[in-house]
Amino acid sequence: MKLQNPSAEIHVPSGRPAGPALKRVTHLGIGAHQDDLEFMAFHGILQCLKSRSKWFGGVTCTNGAGSSRAGKYARFTDEQLRAVRRAEQNRAAKLGAYSIMIQLDYPSSLVKSATDTSLKNDLKQILTLAQPEVVYTHNPADKHDTHIGVVVAALQAMREMPRARRPKQVIGCEVWRDLDWLDDGSKVVMDVSGHDNLAMKLNGLFDSQIAGGKRYDLATLGRRSANATFFDSHATDQATQVVFGMDLTPLVQDTKLDIADYVLGFIGRFREDVQGKLNQRLGKL
Repeated sequence: MKLQNPSAEIHVPSGRPAGPALKRVTHLGIGAHQDDLEFMAFHGILQCLKSRSKWFGGVTCTNGAGSSRAGKYARFTDEQLRAVRRAEQNRAAKLGAYSIMIQLDYPSSLVKSATDTSLKNDLKQILTLAQPEVVYTHNPADKHDTHIGVVVAALQAMREMPRARRPKQVIGCEVWRDLDWLDDGSKVVMDVSGHDNLAMKLNGLFDSQIAGGKRYDLATLGRRSANATFFDSHATDQATQVVFGMDLTPLVQDTKLDIADYVLGFIGRFREDVQGKLNQRLGKL
């Protein structure tokens, strides 16, 4: 690969050559920041962890320099924090037995650019070489601008690939906005029950953010638990930890679909559901 940034890093936890490690990836996570993969793509990590035929690969797009910092990290420079966050991500890749971990090291400002194509081109190169079956990335209704930059670049990259080589499933995942508002028929429901210890260990590796004032470790498991409990109001829980996703596969399969219109369709159906329930109770039907 010829990645845009000289500071980009390709890390293979097993120590094997990067080429074979990338080509065996079946489940690829594409996240904006160090720790996003562990929060949003835990389902993919679990799918591959004990499989001999499935391998998880990770891509982190930004350099982490703009992260919040407090406590022992309060006086860290941007460069120092970049180094810490990169090391944390590589430790997570080792614990999760990732086949490969690629950190593209972009500043957030570039990721959010509507005109710069560097990130899209890097992702297209990675996706073309890996040809994963499943891709986990941010959902396009996320409220974090950098996350939106990443999912748009990822979708654009996949839409430019030859149709036969595009992923079979693309899932937009929860981070800076949950997806419980999706109608149940539209939710990609990912059961990650029974692996709380691994989840806590993975999330806890990102000490620079936890000690820096953000308890992502607790919030992530809390959200998954809430998803499981509140998913069905008329049945006992069948899972204890659930991740919701938005199905982005149609956007990759059909390049004529407008990304914004597709996402607004989900929001429209949510509005119709709320309006219908209220109108029925108010006798307006």
